[in-house]
Amino acid sequence: SVVRQMGGCRSPPHPQYLLEPLHTTVHTQRGATATLPCVLRALPRNYRVKWSKVEPANYRENIIIITNGLYHKNYGLLSERVHLRHSHRYDASLTITNVALEDEGRYRCQLVNGLEDESISLTLHLEGVVFPYQPSNGRYKFNYHEAKRACEQQDSRLATYQQLYKAWTEGLDWCNAGWILDGTVHYPIINSREPCGGRFLLPGVRSYGIRDKQKDKFDAFCFTSALQGQVYFIRGHLNFKEAGQACRNQGAAIAKVGQLYSAWKFSQLDRCDGGWLADGSVRYPITTPRQHCGGLPDPGVRSFGFPSKELRTYGTYCFEGK
Repeated sequence: SVVRQMGGCRSPPHPQYLLEPLHTTVHTQRGATATLPCVLRALPRNYRVKWSKVEPANYRENIIIITNGLYHKNYGLLSERVHLRHSHRYDASLTITNVALEDEGRYRCQLVNGLEDESISLTLHLEGVVFPYQPSNGRYKFNYHEAKRACEQQDSRLATYQQLYKAWTEGLDWCNAGWILDGTVHYPIINSREPCGGRFLLPGVRSYGIRDKQKDKFDAFCFTSALQGQVYFIRGHLNFKEAGQACRNQGAAIAKVGQLYSAWKFSQLDRCDGGWLADGSVRYPITTPRQHCGGLPDPGVRSFGFPSKELRTYGTYCFEGK
């Protein structure tokens, strides 16, 4: 039959050179060293391995490193912190040192050998915490670029959708919509209620979709990870200027919002005392909820908002880097 004849003409399948990794997600924290696995079964002639990172904001692939097994060349912003592991001659795994917040995301290891290119995708996942953020002049004041800058100023970055979704599964319940990294706008709801889309909508991460990055104004959802240093509290009745000076007197800096969230998440910082932070807000971190510390049943970073900077009511949270 025709089918049999055609079947007899099939060329043998092209050999797969890249091993499928056991795990396609690598978990790490800021400041750590992480390795993304990419191992060859055999070495084809005249091959190259190209590592790149897929950026969620524009879906472009940024080349990180290219090797032919003998020589390699590094590219882009990551070039100072990456190298090939090379634990044996078939190993083209990528090692990233001093992992930064912006390293989170999807990476591609591509084998280019002139015949049939192969690639595997891996995800670098940072353990961390997502927090909603708005400026001192109220809600819905940020366009996308302002939201991105505001998170960076608070030792964090705009969260990805995956980070926001994970935070929702862990209890983040927030009625104000905020920008995330890919330029879309969302808000996570656990307890459905009238001001947040209605009582009869199911819980979930509600979406406003893609918005105009210049014109539309929302809050921000920021993400931060482990600290390279520590946050501590100085007791006192200090105004904002005195709070900053008190930290500097000890060789530290007044803590940023992201640093306080990180200390709460990773170092279990638990204090009932409101303290000034670098953006002029007053907050305090609670890991063991109790009645006289705000009365709320869940752990979290509580906020007194942005009081007058002249008030001498609060202490201060300081950050000392390693």
